[in-house]
Amino acid sequence: MRKKDDYALVLDYLPYGDPMEGRMVPVVQAIGEQHLALLELAPIRGATFVPHERVYIGPEKRDKISFIIGRLPQEKLTGQAKQRLAEVISKVVKERQAEFVAFFNNAHAINTRLHQLELLPGFGKKHMKEVLTAREEKPFESFEDIKQRANNIPDPWKAVEKRLLEEITEHQRHLLFVT
Repeated sequence: MRKKDDYALVLDYLPYGDPMEGRMVPVVQAIGEQHLALLELAPIRGATFVPHERVYIGPEKRDKISFIIGRLPQEKLTGQAKQRLAEVISKVVKERQAEFVAFFNNAHAINTRLHQLELLPGFGKKHMKEVLTAREEKPFESFEDIKQRANNIPDPWKAVEKRLLEEITEHQRHLLFVT
């Protein structure tokens, strides 16, 4: 069974519908707060939305969303939504830093040739080995700690942001963060 979000963050609000779809009914493009799924939502008549607004989409009575239309393919994202997606991801990484630092502390080999750390943009075998060596001494506490103890690696913050964006907008063989 798919995990479902109770809240979503608004990426774009199309009060007159999506002209590319030919449907002229209001629609909200959003991203699930916890599982980071792109969603298309039907607003309640008369509701208005602002970018980055947190809206309730859970099973209880909703105040601004009538129903969830479904998952939103990334190619249907508006230009505004694509731009805001990067901002939202940056905010998510900042708010959930402990979760992503835990990834660096617990990442493991996928198979004999590939390690989870190597899936991060800019990380190769050399960078992976530096992180593994540094975390053997003691677990990392923050992105800053990772940067200081594992020298010459790409910025872990930016690498996580880029990987999240890739997992949300492109098909990936291995998923690290998006469910």
